[in-house]
Amino acid sequence: MPNSLKVLAFAGSARTASFNKKLIKVAVEAVKKIGAEVTLVDLKDYPMPLFDQDSEATQGMPENARKVKEMMISHDAFLISAPEYNSSITPLLKNILDWASRVNSPNENSLIAYKGKVAALLSASPGALGGLRGLETLRSILGNIGVIVLPTQLAVSKANEAFHDDGRLKDSKQQESLEKVVKELVEVVCKLKGIQ
Repeated sequence: MPNSLKVLAFAGSARTASFNKKLIKVAVEAVKKIGAEVTLVDLKDYPMPLFDQDSEATQGMPENARKVKEMMISHDAFLISAPEYNSSITPLLKNILDWASRVNSPNENSLIAYKGKVAALLSASPGALGGLRGLETLRSILGNIGVIVLPTQLAVSKANEAFHDDGRLKDSKQQESLEKVVKELVEVVCKLKGIQ
């Protein structure tokens, strides 16, 4: 698989011991195994204020929001592991998606960070559904801003018991499902970009 394909991977959590950070690291290894280029980003490294149009009008886009948006623009696909908060997504993830949706210069196309991108969704939760309800919200948001969201996804339930000490998934079926999601993401992007 050509390494000209670039995947941006991140978890929608800032928590150091986040199950979704563990899951996205396993997914990144699966991308590397296929041979695509992947960039793993920790959103905790890019703190930014809550989106506020008044602040945007007077101060412009925050530097960290600009950095994340530029990374989104320069990658072909997103691999996101998203925690579920109250049946939805985290404020951190929503805030970053909102900032990156903003037009930053007069000649910039609307939603340039999103239109035509492909996303694969993952989640991990100690609960029985594995964060599945939050993925419904994320799927809706991304689809409405021009992202092609793959129907195949993975929600890891009982995440507090799902990982080995070294971070690997204990369940071979979950590992296979994860690799299937990653493989589909790479294949769809290759087809859309005409990569052999």
